[in-house]
Amino acid sequence: MPLANIKVIEGVFSSEEKQRMIEKISEAIISIEGETLREKTVVILEEVKSGDWAVGGKTFTTDAVNRLRGGR
Repeated sequence: MPLANIKVIEGVFSSEEKQRMIEKISEAIISIEGETLREKTVVILEEVKSGDWAVGGKTFTTDAVNRLRGGR
C-alpha cells in the first residue's frame, strides 16, 4: 500500500491548492503502480506550524514563504 506524506507550512496553501496537491500526487503514484491499487493509495497532507520548519538552519515562517510565492 503506497503512502505519500506531504508537509507544508500552515497558512501558505488554500484548501483548494492542498486538494490539488493530494489529487496530483495520488495520480502520479497510481500512474506508476497501476489502477488496481487506487483504493489502497494513501496521501497525507500535514501542516507544520509557522516557524517550526527550517532549511540550512534558517527558520521559515508563513509570511516568509508567502513572500517567496509572490504574495499569494
